[in-house]
Amino acid sequence: MYHELSRLTLYSNLPQDSALCCLAGVEQRLAEGGLDDREKTALTHAVQAQVKKLLDLATACGFDGNLWQNYLTWLIITHEDSFSLTFERREAMDGSIRQIAVEDFRVFQRLFHWDFSRMEEALGIRSLSLLQHYAAVPKREQMFNRAVSEAVRGLSPKMAAAETPEAIYDLVTEHYRTHGVGLFGLNRAFRVRGDRGSLTFEPIHNLDAVTLDALVGYDLQKKKLRANIEAFLSGRPFNNTLLYGDAGTGKSTSVKALLPEYGPRGLRVIELDKHQFALLQDVIAQVKRRHCKFIIFLDDLSFDEGEAEYKYLKAVIEGGLESRPDNVMICATSNRRHLVKETWKDRDDMEHDGDIHRSDTVEEKLSLSARFGCSINYSAPDRRLFDQIVVALAERHPEIHLSREQLLAAANRFELRHGGLSGRTAQQFINEAAGEIE
Repeated sequence: MYHELSRLTLYSNLPQDSALCCLAGVEQRLAEGGLDDREKTALTHAVQAQVKKLLDLATACGFDGNLWQNYLTWLIITHEDSFSLTFERREAMDGSIRQIAVEDFRVFQRLFHWDFSRMEEALGIRSLSLLQHYAAVPKREQMFNRAVSEAVRGLSPKMAAAETPEAIYDLVTEHYRTHGVGLFGLNRAFRVRGDRGSLTFEPIHNLDAVTLDALVGYDLQKKKLRANIEAFLSGRPFNNTLLYGDAGTGKSTSVKALLPEYGPRGLRVIELDKHQFALLQDVIAQVKRRHCKFIIFLDDLSFDEGEAEYKYLKAVIEGGLESRPDNVMICATSNRRHLVKETWKDRDDMEHDGDIHRSDTVEEKLSLSARFGCSINYSAPDRRLFDQIVVALAERHPEIHLSREQLLAAANRFELRHGGLSGRTAQQFINEAAGEIE
């Protein structure tokens, strides 16, 4: 195995702490011979640690069957380098580089069917062979990264069955083109961790399954949002997006609902908190050359008096020397149309003819919302729409045995006690009626 890894070129920089490299090191030491009992025990512990690592990965990603082949597949499709990123951007690559890649996949073809019996016999273990016939916990009982699971479990058997390294090359490069590479290829939503110069992206696995079609009402708002997203994904001109209006009307849910519909087409969402605006430039720098389309999501955005972060955000959205990448959209939700709190003090320098927007202070604050070319208003529903939302949500819960009249009467009583007409109130009522909350 160690000699096989030495033949790799494009994939030669695999992590040294990866299970593949660690097991190759163990096999090399066994081949050198002259081991005493203490060294054999240490090597046995090293192998068992890598087996544990593979089992942990299987649990996190929902792998089953041949875990060794699943692991190698995962290693290949998460490997980011100039070769894989070129295919993610769907750029052409042929000639010598293709032949070098084929030789790398010839190595992986042998690794896919590696015989661990000699290593197991030397150390007196069987755990490596057991990885090739792994029965996972039933999927309905697991909490795992479904996007990673589906990608690996779909590709791994095809790579294992490939008769030539050229066939593996075609499978892998098609995956790079279709799904992307690494973290952004296997996940659709992210949080940002760390500081400037050292930030990392943390995948969000437990995503809401709600779709835009499942949101009752707000048809004009959804139509406008879809049109802007379609333009964004298709490479046509688009605008940064602001969803504003009353609380509980589905603004944030509308953004989350984009992923089930547009995630397969390469849409990704990166969520940033207000205190992370200093990281915006770094985030954009890391994603601007990727093939995926990224929404930077600023949820519940507003600024109180004395908060100056809006000035930084304003400069990043529009106004700096560097043009905005075509694959990045800023999308914010807010209960405030103009995002920044205005006070009468801001209008002290206004003219007496009532033209308050002559105030430089007011103009500066209003200019932030003006940078969102696509502004969509989500106002609180009237009684008719509220009733429509309640009925539509109740239809998804057959355990609710109420007539329409009983349902709406109960919803109206609930609404009077819980903050007025909104989609959120309707959902909370349904949760209570269906017994989903204690």
